[in-house]
Amino acid sequence: MPTTRLSFKDMCAEFDVTPRTLRYYEYIELLQPERDGRSRFYHAREIARMKLIMRGRKFGFSLEDIRQWLDLYDTTEKNTAQMQAWIELADAQMGELTSRRDQIEEAISELQALRDQVAKGL
Repeated sequence: MPTTRLSFKDMCAEFDVTPRTLRYYEYIELLQPERDGRSRFYHAREIARMKLIMRGRKFGFSLEDIRQWLDLYDTTEKNTAQMQAWIELADAQMGELTSRRDQIEEAISELQALRDQVAKGL
């Protein structure tokens, strides 16, 4: 079975990130690509980690929260306390996202009412 190996350029394209972003994730040790001279190559582990990073960013987690999430996935022995902490973190983030959604829905409603009022005046 062939192993997946992406170059630096391919990794940027695959995840639609800038080279600067990818270098930064390496700098803060979220990713650890194989190095061959000045070239970097990303194998299945790093690709999976990048998928989790992107998912975490989509959910609005900080990079430090994402680091904790990655550490949990890397650990062979799942610690109950770690998993409980992750659940609490996820619950808090879901509350934050719900609050943002409510604010956006309220703003849309107000904007729609104002738009309708102006349109009625035409």
